[in-house]
Amino acid sequence: MNTRSKRYRAFEQKIQDKSDFTITEAVKKVKETANAKFNETVELAVNLGIDPKKQDQMLRGSVSLPFGSGKAVRILVLTRGEKDKEAKDAGADYVGFDEYINKIKEGWLDFDIVVATPDVMSEVGKLGKILGTKGLMPSPKTGTVTFDIAPTVKSLKAGRIQFKTDKTGNVHTIVGKTTFEPDKLEKNILAVIFELQKMKPASVKGQYLRTVTLSSTMGPGYRLDIKEISELARKEA
Repeated sequence: MNTRSKRYRAFEQKIQDKSDFTITEAVKKVKETANAKFNETVELAVNLGIDPKKQDQMLRGSVSLPFGSGKAVRILVLTRGEKDKEAKDAGADYVGFDEYINKIKEGWLDFDIVVATPDVMSEVGKLGKILGTKGLMPSPKTGTVTFDIAPTVKSLKAGRIQFKTDKTGNVHTIVGKTTFEPDKLEKNILAVIFELQKMKPASVKGQYLRTVTLSSTMGPGYRLDIKEISELARKEA
């Protein structure tokens, strides 16, 4: 006989209404059902009405969360020369070039984001099979290929997150922690939705935002009302 765990049954009882939730209701429920022994991450999953087979409809970008992600990110800056000091002063965790290129080739990946200056990208690009498969390759689209090292590092440390569509047209990203105040989570969510709205490819026809689901690391997902969240995101911008 297949029996559900007590934790699962408790969650199931809390999801009586299977319809779409307002953003306020969804945030409240995510916080209520987050009862793990650690500070759970709040995650947003957006299914977009794009054709993943068309390169011009695949999205990749970044957005600054108004209240940060709640996650401490480890930043590697790949550069040579005078930008080294600028990166270190801005708070980058690792700064250099040859040493870290060799370490990555040997399997070292103890970082969350890679920032590189344009002058070294011809060599960084050779790490595509390693960094690309992990979603770590720096890109102009996410602002991680730049000579503006200091503001970029500070922005990423403060809560600028990167995102991209997967092979099924979904975007998965973090929007905070379950310990965040509800209004802060709401504003972070709306910032992501607005950025996705701005990035809508011109070739996309029909409904663009198909489903938006909010959940915590260990909790169930709550589907948000598309019409409400779209309108709120435009007003919030």
